[in-house]
Amino acid sequence: MNILGATRYSPPKIKKWELELLPIENESDLYDIPDWLWPKWKASLGIKAIEVAGTLKERANIFLRVNIIKGTREDAIQALEKDGIISKFHPTVSTALIVNKGTRKIKNSEAYNIGLVELQDASSQASVLELNIDQNGPILDFCAGGGGKSLALSAYLNKPIFAYDANFERMKDLPNRACRSGANIRVIKSNDLKKSHYGLVFCDVPCSGSGSWRRDPEGKWALTLQDYERLLSLQENILATASQLVKPNGNLVYATCSILKDENKAQIQKFLDNTNDWALKKEKFSIPSGLGDGFYFSILKRK
Repeated sequence: MNILGATRYSPPKIKKWELELLPIENESDLYDIPDWLWPKWKASLGIKAIEVAGTLKERANIFLRVNIIKGTREDAIQALEKDGIISKFHPTVSTALIVNKGTRKIKNSEAYNIGLVELQDASSQASVLELNIDQNGPILDFCAGGGGKSLALSAYLNKPIFAYDANFERMKDLPNRACRSGANIRVIKSNDLKKSHYGLVFCDVPCSGSGSWRRDPEGKWALTLQDYERLLSLQENILATASQLVKPNGNLVYATCSILKDENKAQIQKFLDNTNDWALKKEKFSIPSGLGDGFYFSILKRK
């Protein structure tokens, strides 16, 4: 029996009037945010709290970073189009493309396989482009993970990048990605780190991921208050550790894909309050939108 409005493998979509019949016990239920998080959410986002909660229910755009080592955005658009992938220039991020059609074909496309493009959110790309091009190395990506920032830093700064992650296994694919992209990435372990050695240390730290929950809806509900408090402690420790690796007059970048103040501005203020030889040079905060995920970054300079 076919139910009107149902697909072959699912029941009909719930109608708005049916949702309105559900009991509302807390304000947070209206906006699909965990109860424990809602006060922090409102404190962090103010008058934007409801708007951002609504945005996180929508599908996120897919963005590509054009590897300027290999070509231009024009080159990338033409190469992608040959494989049925239609994209356009991002209006404010000079390395980014917004994919309009063919997203599932990206990883099998020639442009991807020759390293001309990489999947990377536009807000994340922007955090690299805000750096001065004349960074005095060596340069360290301190929380490298899969290596997206390492690749972006290498392409933009045109310098070798040292990549480190506390979980070395996370970087297992990075050498192959670097080879494909033509990037000079040197994967290192804890014993290789040197205090007061690096001209730039970039820390894209573990976080709640609240700015990118459109891509990971389960992450919103998996996060507990205890998890959140552990993340805050971890972020504080990473800042303290990474700051010791920066040489005098060097720069430290702290970044998250979170939109919660505790993880962002509050962490930086706490760090500055507890140190005497650092100054805040720049910070930027973006909420989720059609132009990118929610993201925060700050650039600190060692005196």
